Amino acid sequence: MKDFITRITTWYFTKNAFPYWMILIYDCAIVVASGVLAHTLTVGVIRTLTSFWSLIATLCCYLVFYLIGFRTMHSYSGVMRYSSFVDLTRVACANLIAIVLIFATRKIVNIDAILTPLAWKELVTTFIIATTLMWTSRILVKYFYDIYFVSSSAQRVFIYGAQEGGIALAKSIRSQESQYIVSGFISDNPNDWTHLLMGVKIYPNDENLIKLMRQRGVKILMISPKKTEDLRNNQDMIDRLAQAGVKMLMYSRQEWDGKSNLQHTQLKEVDIEDLLPRNQIEVDLDSIRTILQDKCVLITGAAGSIGSEITRQVASFNPRQLVLIDQAETPLHDIRLMMSRQFPDIPALTLTASITHKIHMETIFAKYKPEYVFHAAAYKHVPMMEDNPGEAIANNVDGTRIMADLAVKYETKKFVMVSTDKAVNPTNVMGCSKRICEMYCQSLDMAIKDGSIQGCTQFVTTRFGNVLGSNGSVIPLFKEQIKAGGPLTVTHPDIIRYFMLIPEACKLVLQAGTMGHGSEIFVFDMGKPVRIADLAKRMIKLSGANDVEIKYTGLRDGEKLYEELLNQEENTIPSSHPKIKIAKVRELGYDVVNAEIDDLVKITQNGYDDMAIVKKMKELVPEFKSKHSKYEVLD
Repeated sequence: MKDFITRITTWYFTKNAFPYWMILIYDCAIVVASGVLAHTLTVGVIRTLTSFWSLIATLCCYLVFYLIGFRTMHSYSGVMRYSSFVDLTRVACANLIAIVLIFATRKIVNIDAILTPLAWKELVTTFIIATTLMWTSRILVKYFYDIYFVSSSAQRVFIYGAQEGGIALAKSIRSQESQYIVSGFISDNPNDWTHLLMGVKIYPNDENLIKLMRQRGVKILMISPKKTEDLRNNQDMIDRLAQAGVKMLMYSRQEWDGKSNLQHTQLKEVDIEDLLPRNQIEVDLDSIRTILQDKCVLITGAAGSIGSEITRQVASFNPRQLVLIDQAETPLHDIRLMMSRQFPDIPALTLTASITHKIHMETIFAKYKPEYVFHAAAYKHVPMMEDNPGEAIANNVDGTRIMADLAVKYETKKFVMVSTDKAVNPTNVMGCSKRICEMYCQSLDMAIKDGSIQGCTQFVTTRFGNVLGSNGSVIPLFKEQIKAGGPLTVTHPDIIRYFMLIPEACKLVLQAGTMGHGSEIFVFDMGKPVRIADLAKRMIKLSGANDVEIKYTGLRDGEKLYEELLNQEENTIPSSHPKIKIAKVRELGYDVVNAEIDDLVKITQNGYDDMAIVKKMKELVPEFKSKHSKYEVLD
């Protein structure tokens, strides 16, 4: 008998599902059988056998009302092995609809005159027995499926979060065919630890968590969207999970509103970017939309990490025209394809061009007259610019001056320049070149305000640190090195950096651009600094490649251990956004800055003399003190 049951269950559970009409026939048979049982309980076995066929005919007539209920509630459309509380509710409601219709019809029509009379008690008993049997069969099918198939092949998981997010994940796993089975919940709240949730225990998030997971055979932790920030801010928990080889799965979207449907299939294995501590950044989307909607927006460096994300975000505000400039042809072509795919209704002109070509840039400004300019084009790699200071001047400094002057000439409303924390107390050519860009934009804005230059353009500078996942940044480099078997190269054991997600940084760029009135240098709150060596260790643990080594290579030319967000002579004042502050910086007149840049450009054009160029840069930016560089002799 046991072998027969095993063969039957194996045959059923290896099928996709019974067709709905088989479940409908099964439920109808239960109704008829329940009616026979109810009648027998009322009148006895002898009288039931005497009128058996007329009773069957009567029950088949009443079955019409049950079919109406089944059809109304679609109680037969679910897959029995995935039955949930919702499915059981549908069954009860379907049967309730049937019994109400029967009572109503009997009030209107004398059915007993043509059918075998059934007492009200029998009809109610039939409803109770039929509902109970339908519930029981569905629960048993689900139980046997979970026991014989899910438990043997599925991976056991814990869910971090015992509130709505965690419950939604558990329901998703249980309501559909899944490779997972929920073995428990993890909660930070002591009040939850003595309770069961959906039939499984809620465990504390303490130092015994790893031991508990090993005992239960759990190697996967699913993170509720509501607990993402708690996990990011608990670096000790992350380290313990990573060290134990526990796979962490996190919601693949930026946030969950608590209302939309949450499926466990939307989870992805966490990247290091997901686990760096940071706070949720909120911006005033309505104010940004009001300013950028139906406007012509020009974006330089549009194919870069920052520029491409600014492009995506600006496009979502329905500008009248996008003018996208970058000298990197292939990445710009990718942006062109992205725009045609994601924003087909937004006119987007993609121009392969250099911002240093003044005639070409003026042609663009004259034709499109952009109302807003987001200037993200720049050479950014510190070692490269340390070896090529002439290019830093030509592209970063003179290119910015060309774009800023054209913005004034063609009455651009606002010019937003993307700067860097390396411009603060610069120790390298790249950082100094960006500081000179800041000085020029600020001095030009002040010259417009005092009337010495005719124009209406407002210049705003945004200053922030490293963005996660940008081209050439440390995290993509570490990933490649791990794939290659190591070692991971870190310049110094104590080097730290500030990190921010690209979308978050670009949100703040847009917010600063809308709230600025001109001449401000906005400094972003980058959160807590991250030690690069710790970052490397954590990435090794998360990858499971524990044999990968870390190699310390020494600081590169122009590199410093600690990035600063403010000059020693600067201070900040708060803005209307808690994540954005306004730097108070040393100000120079426009004539002075412009003349100094003229001299720099001339030196660059007259032979690219590295020492002469850097010497002039240090005169313009006295706080520029070279580190680990051949230019230290100039200090």
